[in-house]
Amino acid sequence: MTRKSDSVAEAKAAPKAGAGPVTTLRLGRIKATVWENTADNRTFYNVTFSRAYLDEEKRFHDTDSFGRDDLLLVAKLADEAHTFIYKRLAEQKSGAAE
Repeated sequence: MTRKSDSVAEAKAAPKAGAGPVTTLRLGRIKATVWENTADNRTFYNVTFSRAYLDEEKRFHDTDSFGRDDLLLVAKLADEAHTFIYKRLAEQKSGAAE
């Protein structure tokens, strides 16, 4: 597993919608994954949060449990995910208007 910067959130865009997450944002061990869904001709987004950890055998796993020191990073990633979603919706709206 590659190591990510602790100070900067990094995003990876998925190749096509519906095939996987739209983007994954990271701050250290904390990850926010943005998912795009469509129902009734509407697009909506969900975000999942996880924390990576190493087990006793040095294997990486994810959990959805966060400690006190993780909460500010979760909040920052929630803000970044919110901004990402609103920008994406604005791009889709402007693309539909053309």
